[in-house]
Amino acid sequence: MITRRAATAGLATALLGFPRPGWTQPKSGDGGGLIQDLPAELTARPSLKRLRADAAQETEVLTLGERLGPAFRLRAGAPLEFTFRNETSLPLSLHIQGLRGANAHDGVARVTQAPVPQGGTFTYREPPPAPGTFLIRPSIPGGSAEPLERGLSALLIVEEANPPPVDLDLPILIDDWRLGDDGRLAPFSKSADDNPAGRLGNFLTVNGDAVPQKLSLRPGSRLRLRLANACNARAMRLRFDNLRATVIAVDGQPTDTFEPLRSSLPIAPGSRYDLLVDLPVEADARSAVVAALGDGIPLVEFHTAGNGKTEPPPIASLAPNDKLPKAIALEKAVRKDLVIQTTGDKTVSGWTINGVAGDANAPVLKVKRGSPVVLTLINKTPVAQPLHLHGHVFRLLHALDDGWQPYFLDTIQVPENKTSRIAFIADNPGKWLLASTVMERFDSGLWTWIEVS
Repeated sequence: MITRRAATAGLATALLGFPRPGWTQPKSGDGGGLIQDLPAELTARPSLKRLRADAAQETEVLTLGERLGPAFRLRAGAPLEFTFRNETSLPLSLHIQGLRGANAHDGVARVTQAPVPQGGTFTYREPPPAPGTFLIRPSIPGGSAEPLERGLSALLIVEEANPPPVDLDLPILIDDWRLGDDGRLAPFSKSADDNPAGRLGNFLTVNGDAVPQKLSLRPGSRLRLRLANACNARAMRLRFDNLRATVIAVDGQPTDTFEPLRSSLPIAPGSRYDLLVDLPVEADARSAVVAALGDGIPLVEFHTAGNGKTEPPPIASLAPNDKLPKAIALEKAVRKDLVIQTTGDKTVSGWTINGVAGDANAPVLKVKRGSPVVLTLINKTPVAQPLHLHGHVFRLLHALDDGWQPYFLDTIQVPENKTSRIAFIADNPGKWLLASTVMERFDSGLWTWIEVS
């Protein structure tokens, strides 16, 4: 029988630690050399990489745009247009998590499009999207776990017309990898049902490289951190040690600014945060973004060096997304209960929503465009369930259904054996998944869909 302990066993196991890289000075430019303009063509292809510095062998990974964990920039006001080319042996499709685009470009194989075969292409064309930080990842029911674990993910950064002034715009795409003693990826199960709870890794990377990344900047520097969790299954808390941190966006959507409670944030697979952080004003100070696993694993470490800076300006909120509703008429909402359960008696062989494992033929709900919708997510399993709603963003309702949290989300983590309610305006026509962001669960049937007409 699956238990919370079994599902999170990797958290109790020490992640592998190895010699750390030296301090580097960020390159000039907004992204320190880590953000590149979105190319006209993005190619997924196999490559070899030594993830661990002491690994005896390289392991086969999948790169997107020639590297692991890339971040791509779309300039403010520019249309989204690129061709995805698949040079792997796996059928693939790419979903841009959080992007509220046309259904035909949602990137869900066998639901919104045919999977892209080896040697095939698919072109994405969208009018200029709203600014935000979005996660590109595979979305092939029954076949997403392996390509994601091999590194097929990226950030898409759509710039604001007037972004907040910062000294460095830093993408932090977090991934974990299950490596064997030789440093190669551990074998994959032949069936997704063999590991439905999700594949937990034992080695962390940021932007495709071993942690911690180490950066040296001037005292008092202000940074924009774009945090995203691209792990197959690992949820975690992030801690901000000796950093003054302020959240300015959640799941790509601007929010009223707030400071993380106790200087930490939960981040489930698929979740994203944009933060402004100020480094200490003293020279030779140390600070870090830390994964709160075990005794803590630094993801990015900062060192202040050189002359100090003047006091940075006060932090202001990003411009709101004026395409999102200011209110949702809950009293007029179409309501639907969605019950998440496991299948099998003593072991989990799959997952269901309202008794059905992912079915592309029958929506769980049909609504007219413009309808307010409330979904009651009832988690009857002993593990937390992170779920992503495609094509829309939603409000997390208060327990008494009398209000909502002051930010929009596209991904929610429903605690084990608990119920959460979300509300949104179904303003985007098409077939839209509500799906687990734990890829093995997604592959094992933990998804459904809503039809908006």
